[in-house]
Amino acid sequence: MPGICEGRVVIVTGAGRGLGRAHAHAFAAEGARVVVNDLGVGLDGAGGAPGPGSSDGQALGGTAPGSPAEEVAADIRAAGGEAVAHGGDIATGAGAASLIAAALDTYGRLDTLVNNAGFLRDRMLVNLDEDAWDAVLRVHLKGHFLPLKHAAAHWRAEAKHGRMPQARVINTTSGAGLSGSVGQGNYSAAKAGILGLTLVSAAEMGRYGVQVNAIAPAARTRMTEQTFADTMAAPADGTFDTMAPENVSPLVVWLGSAGSEGVTGRVFAAEAGRITVMEGWRPGPAADKSARWTPSEAGETARRLLAAAEPPQPVYGAR
Repeated sequence: MPGICEGRVVIVTGAGRGLGRAHAHAFAAEGARVVVNDLGVGLDGAGGAPGPGSSDGQALGGTAPGSPAEEVAADIRAAGGEAVAHGGDIATGAGAASLIAAALDTYGRLDTLVNNAGFLRDRMLVNLDEDAWDAVLRVHLKGHFLPLKHAAAHWRAEAKHGRMPQARVINTTSGAGLSGSVGQGNYSAAKAGILGLTLVSAAEMGRYGVQVNAIAPAARTRMTEQTFADTMAAPADGTFDTMAPENVSPLVVWLGSAGSEGVTGRVFAAEAGRITVMEGWRPGPAADKSARWTPSEAGETARRLLAAAEPPQPVYGAR
């Protein structure tokens, strides 16, 4: 029986390990041909060797034998699937363009883009330097924007030539982006930015057959297994591994399939066997004086409205 992504061509960034690796394998199992992108860098973004699309010689990973991207691609091919590795830096214009070209040159089409790449450089705000801020915003936020931009340009051109795609983009945000996380100001800001990018791109690209959604996964990866070691450990008794990254991938695969028609501009949380539709910012209690408030009146009104409002989600790690 054909899988739900039979014949589709899917790009997954950051697919050498963790969630991205699980997504790549899950798409391949459902019949997709997969472009496996990974930089082959460490948890903080350091290390690796230059790969295609490099414009600055920074840590980019590569597609050489033994690189994380090539290992995943080789595993997919060994299982009977189709996959190609890409080691370019998707946070550069050249790297992002080469990523889209890898799909088109190898398979002749592109149907789904999963933006997943990222790393951490955690610090409390007073200890967070500019380099750590810039590096995390670059890989997460710019690393979502540039592949999306180049993929969207291709899909728009297809639509204008009468070949309306059934294109899908799945972005990766986080609970840190939804409600914040102490010690992760840079990461939280980047992941919150991805939410805004998701909403705008869904609104702009729908006319060209492109659906854009985001997931906020909770799973065991290099970015979580050390920070949250107690809750991320795999069970020793063989019971359901709630934090396995493979638990998140079925939702991602469905969102990346033609079967998700009509679902766009939405954010889903995925953890263990639980899927939640996140409802985001919505207007709450309000008051209208129909004239300018004095500061004292504004303060009294704000307190009255807050008393009637739902309390915010707690920031993770707040005391």
